[in-house]
Amino acid sequence: MEYFVDKDSIVREIWGKSDTILMVFAGASAEFALNKTVDWLYYTGKLPKDPLGRLFSTVNYAKAIVFSKNETALKAIDTINNIHGSVENSRGKKIPEWAYKDVLFMLIDYSIRSYELLQRPLTNHEKQEVLNVFNRVGSRMKINDLPLTYSDFQMARKVHLNQNLDNSTLTKDLYKQYKKHLGFIRYHLLLESQILLLPDSAIQMLNLRKTSLLAPMISVYKFFRSIKLDWMIKEVLLPSAYKQDIKQMNIT
Repeated sequence: MEYFVDKDSIVREIWGKSDTILMVFAGASAEFALNKTVDWLYYTGKLPKDPLGRLFSTVNYAKAIVFSKNETALKAIDTINNIHGSVENSRGKKIPEWAYKDVLFMLIDYSIRSYELLQRPLTNHEKQEVLNVFNRVGSRMKINDLPLTYSDFQMARKVHLNQNLDNSTLTKDLYKQYKKHLGFIRYHLLLESQILLLPDSAIQMLNLRKTSLLAPMISVYKFFRSIKLDWMIKEVLLPSAYKQDIKQMNIT
């Protein structure tokens, strides 16, 4: 039985852990807000109304593709294309291809950054494998000129970060929505997580500190995880409305 991602792939290892996925979520929440096409996410009204749900939806689509049979994964990617096409038809204009590429790039980058932060450094071969998997997603979405090697990806990623991000009025509004939906403490946990994870250019745009207050706690969290008590930390820190979604992210 053919799966979209091989069962022994590092990509399954990354996307089978809820803590890693939550860090991908933290990075994506920043870049969605900073991206110059964030107005597309406001067009339907779904993002400001339920920013956490919208971001979980994006992450869940990626997770579903990673663990699906090949045919099912391809259908899921086609569904994403159809949803975007409907929004484009409704608005009467096209989403720029570079915006699709930006989302793909952030999933690649934060998959690697999150796993390395919470688990271990990845080899160059493993990083290339992450790129290859998401390039297959991008190819199915008909995104052109995807970088074929990880070194090419790093260069393309820097260009996109420099050209396609901006701290706009909608950025500020979306962060207000994050604060409203997360509450004061969880909102600041999000910011501290973003400091741990984001590229320097994004940190500067958001006027965040260079050093996260959570940095000393990473080793503490890893210890709790090693004795199977990391669920206690998640139980306290995570929004109750999404606890079931988060539990289902763990795939053994």
